[in-house]
Amino acid sequence: MWFDESVIYQIYPLGLCGAPRENDGIQAHRILRVLDWAEHIKALGADTVLFNPLFDSDRHGYDTRDYRTVDCRLGTNEDFRQVCDALHAAGLRIMLDGVFNHVGRGFWAFRDVQEKKWDSPYKDWFHINFDGSTCYNDGFWYEAWEGHYELVKLNLQNPAVVQHQFDAVRSWVDQFGIDGLRLDVAYCLSPDYLRQLRSFTEGLKPDFVLMGETLHGDYNRWMGDGLCHSVTNYECYKGLWSSFNSMNLFEIGHSLARQFGSEQWTLYKGRHLLSFLDNHDVERIASILTNKEHLRPAYGILFGMPGVPAVYYGSEWGLEGRKSQGDDALRPALEKPESSELTGFIARLAQARRSSRALCYGGYRNVVLTNRQIIFERAVEGERVLVAVNADGAPYTAHFDAGCGMAVDLITGENHDFGGGSQLAPYSVAFWKMER
Repeated sequence: MWFDESVIYQIYPLGLCGAPRENDGIQAHRILRVLDWAEHIKALGADTVLFNPLFDSDRHGYDTRDYRTVDCRLGTNEDFRQVCDALHAAGLRIMLDGVFNHVGRGFWAFRDVQEKKWDSPYKDWFHINFDGSTCYNDGFWYEAWEGHYELVKLNLQNPAVVQHQFDAVRSWVDQFGIDGLRLDVAYCLSPDYLRQLRSFTEGLKPDFVLMGETLHGDYNRWMGDGLCHSVTNYECYKGLWSSFNSMNLFEIGHSLARQFGSEQWTLYKGRHLLSFLDNHDVERIASILTNKEHLRPAYGILFGMPGVPAVYYGSEWGLEGRKSQGDDALRPALEKPESSELTGFIARLAQARRSSRALCYGGYRNVVLTNRQIIFERAVEGERVLVAVNADGAPYTAHFDAGCGMAVDLITGENHDFGGGSQLAPYSVAFWKMER
């Protein structure tokens, strides 16, 4: 499906557009700022825009008040439709963040329970005990997401709740023409719920994508036939930066082999997990890498490894942000996109990936693996590509059986001769498409 070949560009709209941290109730048309980003996103080589939450919320978007109304701090539904029309006109697909496990305390149905208590027709939309209380002293206790009582857990075994959410998704398709969803905290969603959602969305659009946020454990619990098409590959996220900081590329090489290798026991062969170097919840890659020369090699592995690569807004030109500085540092307001040498390099990686079936669909095999170098093969019938990365500040000559004499680097277009060994420049990346 289209998602398997895509490159994702992730935007946290409340941040990028400079919305106030708290919902001040004042309508402003900030979402229109994204109109200035369409050509930049396309030039970067991305073909899909993933928006983090943009519907009415108490504060950060994951505390939803209303699934049907764009947050007033961003604008109106018509404003966002204008943005979606422009993105679609630029040839970009659109995914939204589906926050279905919980809502904010300002959610309209929860407000009704606060007012009417046990007389509210919506009391069974949540997990409530009228014999208890929380830190908010509502006169009842309720289950929250991981103990954060500003996030009220929904009762997804209640058909009325599920229907309300599905009706919202239908409205997003009808109004905005969206092509898929990122499912927030998908690891909290039951397989039964995911099957219902998958069946419903396939009825809306046959190629509608569900990509779930997962952290640890066996991702096959949430991904597969009838479940999510894809999930976030947090297992490899850590290795993508710590392998460089510790100069131990064995870490990422072994993780990728464990997930996608040819052995029968490997976990996710044939699946297309979302790969990323950073996002709205973690430190920017330019801040977490101790050696900035490793930015290019890290992006090289990201675009060369199995999975669907995602680029977080601003990181394509090396924007920094540390989690210790708070969420605002990870989700900054930006007036317009910028470009750097890194931006152009990522664009070439995206073009290389798009041109290669092996990079989109190939298996995984380590060919050369040292502390400071990794060369791995991506292969499908009729095409082989070697992804070669040198994390060292000195040149390296790799000796191995390439199975052919020549290749062309999909990043630079230059021919490569395997005779006498393959030299890798310092801090370099190559995508060698083999002649056979």
